[in-house]
Amino acid sequence: MNAYLAEYLGTALLVLLGNGVVANVLLDRTHGHGGGLIAITAGWAFAVFVAVVCTAESSGAHLNPAVSIGLVVAGQFALTKLPGYLAAQLLGGMTGALLVYLCYRDHYSATADSRLKLATFCTSPAIRNLPRNFFCEVVGTFVLIFAVLSMTGPSFPAEAGDASLVKVGLGSIGAVPVGLLVFSIGLSLGGTTGYAINPVRDLGPRIMHALLPIADKRDSDWGYAAVPVLGPIAGGIAAAVLFRFASQ
Repeated sequence: MNAYLAEYLGTALLVLLGNGVVANVLLDRTHGHGGGLIAITAGWAFAVFVAVVCTAESSGAHLNPAVSIGLVVAGQFALTKLPGYLAAQLLGGMTGALLVYLCYRDHYSATADSRLKLATFCTSPAIRNLPRNFFCEVVGTFVLIFAVLSMTGPSFPAEAGDASLVKVGLGSIGAVPVGLLVFSIGLSLGGTTGYAINPVRDLGPRIMHALLPIADKRDSDWGYAAVPVLGPIAGGIAAAVLFRFASQ
């Protein structure tokens, strides 16, 4: 499979299954209504597992701009490939959110709370404190990227400037370990911001929330949107810089 197509499909699967479990738990009159935080964190971990299994061989299963940017900083991914990966990931996130909406459309209509509807698309803080919310996203993503880099070890392209020869990303540590890693981050660090730890997992669905004809929806909270985008990018860069320094 083409690497960019793999990133698009993998991110779409990730958001479809990840936001799908949120919709199943939060929206009214679903079979999973009221399933709670454990169901959501487990669902997201399994979503990562499925997406990685499907795309690891083709693209390295980045599925996350923080991963792609972090790998560029760590010297393990070609900068020339970055724009294509980021575009594919964003479009995949938007597609996944659209599919969740289409599957649960009747339940969106049956749900009165507009905040719950927004939560099935994007993250929001439990307590709104933007500097601390940003810090929490940095920490959560730092754990993700540093763990991925540490588990894989140095893995540089076989030829200068050619990253196609070595597939690096979430898939490089295996689908089960990365699923458990995301599960751990969600359980331990997800209580403050909902652990976006992935800019397109939040931005793509937030765009779709703004565009879709959802019954009685609220605004898309663009005042918070920078936190789950910039926080994970900063956390990924910090993890990559520390990893490079520690590996010298």
